[in-house]
Amino acid sequence: MAQVKDYIRTIPNFPHDGIMFRDVTTLFLDPRGFRMAIDQMLAPYAGQRFDKVAGLEARGFILGGAIAHQLSVGFVPIRKQGKLPGKTISQSYTLEYGEATMELHDDSLQPGEKVLLVDDLLATGGTAEAGIKLIEKLGAEVIGCSFIIDLPALGGRKKLETLGMDVKVLCEFEGD
Repeated sequence: MAQVKDYIRTIPNFPHDGIMFRDVTTLFLDPRGFRMAIDQMLAPYAGQRFDKVAGLEARGFILGGAIAHQLSVGFVPIRKQGKLPGKTISQSYTLEYGEATMELHDDSLQPGEKVLLVDDLLATGGTAEAGIKLIEKLGAEVIGCSFIIDLPALGGRKKLETLGMDVKVLCEFEGD
């Protein structure tokens, strides 16, 4: 029986030499694989109530939209700086070389709302941590963080768990 990991293509040396890029677009292309991923991302949270699903740019939008639809709740995009049209709040985070900033509309969440944060890949955890901080700045609570892929060698899961997050992943790949 096929597993989610079977639908993920690896592209060597992208975007830089030495990187093994884990491409989930092949998973999204396959209706069975995509359905399997969405169902498995939701399964650990069966019976829990969420008010919103937040997705991290960009593949987290695809997953988050599908999951929000399944839960019949709203979807909140967390985007790179300068991409959202309304009034935003921002959170910077450290990259391997430099900094980046994520933004969230300042009216997208209400205090006390319960949020599921989703993305395709958990690497160093910097983007996810920035998303969590943005959600919390608006007074909402992250109930869980769900990813398709974890790259354990890069330490993102440990970083998020240190923040008290419940982290779920569907599969792992060694290396970076």
